Amino acid sequence: MKITVIHGQSHKGSTYNIAKMLCGKLGGEVKEFFLPKDFDCFCTGCATCFNDETKCPHYEKLNPITEAMDEADVIILTSPVYVMHATGSMKAFLDHYGYRFMVHRPEETMFTKQAVCISTAAGAGMGSTIKDMADSTFFWGIAKTYKLGVAVMETRWEKVKPDIKAKIDKKTTAIAKQISNRNGKIKPGIKTKGFFNIMSMMQKNGFNPADVDYWKEKGWTGKARPWKR
Repeated sequence: MKITVIHGQSHKGSTYNIAKMLCGKLGGEVKEFFLPKDFDCFCTGCATCFNDETKCPHYEKLNPITEAMDEADVIILTSPVYVMHATGSMKAFLDHYGYRFMVHRPEETMFTKQAVCISTAAGAGMGSTIKDMADSTFFWGIAKTYKLGVAVMETRWEKVKPDIKAKIDKKTTAIAKQISNRNGKIKPGIKTKGFFNIMSMMQKNGFNPADVDYWKEKGWTGKARPWKR
């Protein structure tokens, strides 16, 4: 199993340690990226990627992470809560993949992958933070996204109470088991398939030539589907 982890922060706090715990239970090859250390660019809004993503001014810097995600069986996105949402670094990173939304040119391997969105806070905000990340995994077409939000009640992992860590251990064990059982045989749910089929009809006479050509080349405006490879 190949796992790619994108951390929405560069420090190794509670969110990082929960992801590390999960990776340890999954086993396999792990590639980690830390934001903004490994990618620190803001989307400029040039819209170039909607015609050709290789023309993005940040393409060369972003591409190693893109390749790692495409090669992975499991993608893990992590972010502590920053003012009730994901970190600015995570948001800036995700902004660069608008062209990969199902409405444009989704990467076909995403439809057979699993993802985990992890967030922690001393108090509240995990739900909205996870949504910031899970919105992208859905629109990328990822077959299954697991959500793990934890109120750790501390700002440092070393101070998190043993009973809270025990609950985290139990939750990560359950998620790891589900991922392992589904690895290599996961397919999207009805919501993703339904949205994809709507996009398939739309792309028959789409407004963006690059998207229209992409869908036709894949055969997706016909009966071909990325989860039926």
